Amino acid sequence: MSVADPRRIVLFRHAKADWPPVPDHERPLAERGRTDAAVAGRKLADTGLTFDLALCSTATRTRETWKLAVHELAHRPKTVYEERIYEASPGELIAVLNELPDEAHQVILIGHNPGVHGLAEILAGTAEDDARERMNRRGFPAAAFALLTFDGPWKSLEPAVARLTDYWAPSD
Repeated sequence: MSVADPRRIVLFRHAKADWPPVPDHERPLAERGRTDAAVAGRKLADTGLTFDLALCSTATRTRETWKLAVHELAHRPKTVYEERIYEASPGELIAVLNELPDEAHQVILIGHNPGVHGLAEILAGTAEDDARERMNRRGFPAAAFALLTFDGPWKSLEPAVARLTDYWAPSD
């Protein structure tokens, strides 16, 4: 693959978290979150993507979500736990993605709202089928993910350059 090949990025929100009396960063998944994370992993496997890299927030709930989801994938990508993803704005997430090596063509970012949802909206200049309508209707609930594609190197990732090609959220 070359720099000219399209990049694919999945923006994946952590699954449903519990609310024990711990600092927010340390909140674990709720029982429903553990179930939804595995289901989301199977849906990610259905996309046929083979991720080159996973960027995961250091928060407990994102790490637990990724551990359950990646178990469902045929290939386990290199995972980088990135502190800057926790509580990041869409702009801060773009800055993290702009630093990715050009060898990475298919990347998954496991993070939090409102940053992940905002990033999906900001990046998606266009959308396929009804993906944008579904995302707008559902919002970005726990364990949801959006798949976007764009051309060029990671350093060229900016608002409206991507195409929203798929969106999935667990059933309520």
